[in-house]
This record gives sequence, structure tokens and C-alpha cells, in this order.
Amino acid sequence: MQHKKLGIGILGLGEGRSAMSAALNSPLLNLVMVCDLNEQVCRHRAEEFGFHSYTTSYADLLANSAVDIVAIYTPDHLHAAHVTQALQAGKHVICTKPFIDNLTDAKPLLALGRKTGLRCFVGQSSRFFEPMRQQRKDFEAGEIGELITIEAYYHADHRWFLEKPWALQDAFKWLYGGLSHPVDFIRWYLPHLDSVMGYGMLSQNGKAGGLHHEDTMHFIFKAKDGRVARVSGCYTGPVQPVTRDSEMSCILRGTHGCSQGDYMDLRYAITNKEGKELIQTWEHRLKHYFRFEGKSHHAGEYQNYMEYVAQAILEDKPAYPDMEEAIGTVAVLQAMDASLRTGRPVVIDHLLQQHGLSPL
Repeated sequence: MQHKKLGIGILGLGEGRSAMSAALNSPLLNLVMVCDLNEQVCRHRAEEFGFHSYTTSYADLLANSAVDIVAIYTPDHLHAAHVTQALQAGKHVICTKPFIDNLTDAKPLLALGRKTGLRCFVGQSSRFFEPMRQQRKDFEAGEIGELITIEAYYHADHRWFLEKPWALQDAFKWLYGGLSHPVDFIRWYLPHLDSVMGYGMLSQNGKAGGLHHEDTMHFIFKAKDGRVARVSGCYTGPVQPVTRDSEMSCILRGTHGCSQGDYMDLRYAITNKEGKELIQTWEHRLKHYFRFEGKSHHAGEYQNYMEYVAQAILEDKPAYPDMEEAIGTVAVLQAMDASLRTGRPVVIDHLLQQHGLSPL
């Protein structure tokens, strides 16, 4: 069956490397043009992928009539401006997480999104890994009954990451760069959160590596219906063998069963409502997800979510997380940040109200 293809342009070719691979391998997308301020990076990607339609001007990319979707993979503080320009140019948007770094930008972005009627999807990519997709499918089918609680974590030895100069800048926080992944699992299953309380510390390894902010954190969330959840993150220490543990995991505990999705290990386990214990893996999909050296780029999940968005546009359906949901997640992350600073629980809706935004 022949699919209609949508034209896509990519802004930012660091993380956008995975997006390029995704678009070039997708039956639903036609990569039209890529853009980065650094022409050397453009040339490098052109050589790597054999794709030579690049520019160093975002205006040129936006002016290209063949581009239906702009995929934005620039630093967080630039997202609001780049999304605004894309919507004003009549383009649908895919923007990497976290969506914005300042809630002051949220209200005008929401107004612009409603005015244009264009899609603005935020790439919370972890939802689009095979184990997490199967976990969601089983949950929606009632395989574990009613949800009681969620536990999610991201524990990784990312000391190699400290070799990146910008990781040692005061602006960098693992709260946003790492914990935003498991926090999205909480938002996915418990969208109506009330408050959050957390503690964090900068470990000995983090201090030695030159970090400025917490690399070890634990948080408890309370939903508006009284349910609770927890998230933790540790980023600069050794980890268990993958046969014993996963770097990132989401555990759902229900009234009649329990399930666990292990992210990078492509492993899923469930004790379902009938008491059956099942374990599933996707080794045959490793090359789909991990196409480059090591496991530092996850092109497969990018392709999964980019095709999900393309299909939503073609079928005139919503695509989640959308702008509104993503802004709510930014508020959750900022409430977590405030709790670290104050040592107190923070009510998330209070942050939203301060910026004239609707409650979660």
C-alpha cells in the first residue's frame, strides 16, 4: 500500500541526527531540508547520510513550500522562538523535550497554536520504545486492573557526558536533561497531579566531574485523586548489569496485576489479571532503535513518534503529548526544581496559575 508522504525539515543537527535517520527511513516522511547554524555540522551530516539539502538559515527552511513539518532539536532556551516562527510560517511542529524552559512563554504559544490549528507535538520519546508501547497497550486493555501506583526511574552512568563542555555550565540540570523521561511516564498515567516533594544531592562523582547541580534525586508525587507515585534519577555512578536492572524503567502496580517496561533493554514483564507471568523482549528490533555507535542515539523511537505524528496529520487526529500536555509537564519539572530548593512540597497548579494557565 502506497502511503502519502509529508515533507519534513529538521532544525538542529546534533540530536537531529536521529531525526534525519528516522525521516530518511520512513514511508510516511520525505526529508526536504536540514538546518544548523554550524555549516561544518551540516557538511558532516551531508556526508554521513548522503543528503545534501542543507542550510544555515532557519528562514530558508521555513520558506520552503515543500516542508509540511518542522522538527526542532535546538537547545531548550531557543524552543519557544523556533516553535513560534514555525507556526507563523504555517508549519506543523515536532519539538524535542522539554518543550520550553520558561512558563512565561506558554500562554502566547498556546494562543498561537489554537489560532493556527496546526499540530505541535513534543517528543517525549521514551513513550515510543517497544516495551513502553506494549505496557500502555496492556494497561488500556485492563490487564493489570485499576492503577494503584507508578514507580519510574532513570539510573545511568553518564560520566562520559561530562566531557561535553555545556554539561558543566551552570544552566545544565539533570532534572531537565534526564528525569524528564521518567516524569513523563508519571504524567502519561497520572495526568492530574497535585503536588510534588523531593530531595537531591550532588554526588562525589558529580562534584569531581565539575557539575553544578544535583545528579542524584528522589521525588514523591501526589495526584488529585489521592494516588501517589515516585521517580528517581542517579547519573554519575556505576550501574547494575542489564541482566539485573535497566537504566530506565516504568513499573505499574494495579489492583489485579503489575507490569514493568525496561527501556533500553527492550524488555517487558507483566503479571496479568489472570496471574500469568510473561516476559517479552525485542532483540530483533535492536537495529531499528540503535543505528549508530553505542546507544547514545535512539533513532528508532524518533521514527516511531515522527510517523505517529505524520499519521495523525494525514488522518486529522490529535497527537500526544501536544503543546498543552507538554506545558503541564514543564510545570511539573519546575515544581520539582522548586521543591529541591525549598525542601518543601510544591503545588503544581500554583505555578500554572502564576502564568495564567489552566490547572493540570
